[in-house]
Amino acid sequence: MLRHRRLLAALLSAVALGVAGCGAPAEQEQKPAQGQERVINHAMGQTKINGTPERVVVLDTGELDSALALGVKPVGAVLPAANSKIQPYLAEKAGKVEMVGTIGSPNMEKIAALKPDLILSSKTRDEENYDALSKIAPTVMAETVGKTWKENFLLDAEALGKKPQAEKILADYEKRAAEIGKQVGDPAATKVSMLRFSTGNIRLYSENSFIGTILKDAGFSRPPNQKIEKTFAKLSREQISQADGDILFYGAYGETGAKEMNDVVNSVQWSTLGAVKAKKAIEVPDDTWYLGLGPIAANLVLDDLQKFLR
Repeated sequence: MLRHRRLLAALLSAVALGVAGCGAPAEQEQKPAQGQERVINHAMGQTKINGTPERVVVLDTGELDSALALGVKPVGAVLPAANSKIQPYLAEKAGKVEMVGTIGSPNMEKIAALKPDLILSSKTRDEENYDALSKIAPTVMAETVGKTWKENFLLDAEALGKKPQAEKILADYEKRAAEIGKQVGDPAATKVSMLRFSTGNIRLYSENSFIGTILKDAGFSRPPNQKIEKTFAKLSREQISQADGDILFYGAYGETGAKEMNDVVNSVQWSTLGAVKAKKAIEVPDDTWYLGLGPIAANLVLDDLQKFLR
């Protein structure tokens, strides 16, 4: 009897060890080892990243928007221009982030002092700074900015180790954009014009711009003079009639742009526009509609569209 009991105990121990052995590999698959190396292909070549970056420096507003959308608070960022501030829609989410220069003119000493483990920018902004930045930390750069904001977001997410999260954010955004466009019935039958008053010039923003991609995702059409490859076309004040559309959204950059806008909006020439007569000329915030280059700004634009198109 004693012999049978010992044999049974031995068999039960073997079974228990077998079950434990089967469970271990599954657990390892669910939790990849920390420090795993990844290779990111980007506009300036390839960059190797170990593990999940925790001290990130971003060198444009699009990268700041993208990082914050993914729940990453950068340790360093740049200002749009000297004596300016972080865009208001990003400031609260960014918190007390260290300023390391301006867009296109990063301060290498300040960046190095932060000891980053990832730097995000674009070739458009920092091509000439790439080598110096790469000596400080792994650096990933998108090709350009504006119309490529979704591709840039996915690239930043890949570098941050959060690509699946970014894909879901974009899918939700695109679904919402299409739904909002349908508020006007057939959005393809509505020509939306985009006008911006900047320092010393007036611009018509094309379908190949940040705001242009959002209107396209919502299904809207654009006037022929805004179906161009360039981000925008310049107008003189005398040509303001060329900004007309079924709906006209307009905004201003800076104090000088705001003054120019007010002068034009209060002119007789402005009052002759079809969109103005139909009360379909709407001022929009420059902060998100024109300066915004990421998913947070894009969703705030959708909030505005939802409100304006009711």
